[in-house]
Amino acid sequence: MDYTDFFDKEIILEDDRARLEPLTPRHYDALMAIALSNPDIWKFTMANITDEQSFSHYFNTALKEKENKTSYPFAMFDKRENRCVGCTRYANISFRDKRLEIGWTWIDPLLQGSGINKHNKFLMLQYCFETLELNRVELKTAGTNLKSQRAMEKIGAIREGVLRKHSINDIGVPRDTVYYSFISDEWPEIKKTIFPEFIKG
Repeated sequence: MDYTDFFDKEIILEDDRARLEPLTPRHYDALMAIALSNPDIWKFTMANITDEQSFSHYFNTALKEKENKTSYPFAMFDKRENRCVGCTRYANISFRDKRLEIGWTWIDPLLQGSGINKHNKFLMLQYCFETLELNRVELKTAGTNLKSQRAMEKIGAIREGVLRKHSINDIGVPRDTVYYSFISDEWPEIKKTIFPEFIKG
């Protein structure tokens, strides 16, 4: 598998409900409006987004990481809502080891529980295992974010353990990090049992 042009591709992942498209400056205003009007989005994250300056730094860092070929950020578009509703990205990428992380995910709280995030996760996982032919996809969350942990388990991710005082967030508070993963051996069964409604044919 040749990954040399991965960061140069316009990767668009979509189905009848969701579209993940490469993050660009044109998404800035819509995403900032969501980010700044819903402070609870950032409660368990590493980021401290409180104003336009902090959001601008967050947004531009994501674009810079793509430019530097360290992550691939996406804007989430909900076709039912006909609007941009959040962000996610492929990060901590090691093509040598055939693994990456899906993370930095946030979504308009009005759409939490609506099913849009399940669509997004399926599209991202399918691309990882069936197009990129990876061996492993990682997810992680704060040790205190029980809602996120349950959501990861609900889509078939395997809890691997807790890294204690693993990171320090933007306001200087250490956090424990809980790691989850999917591996290629498990993907066919997870696809069949967790995401059967997304399988074509």
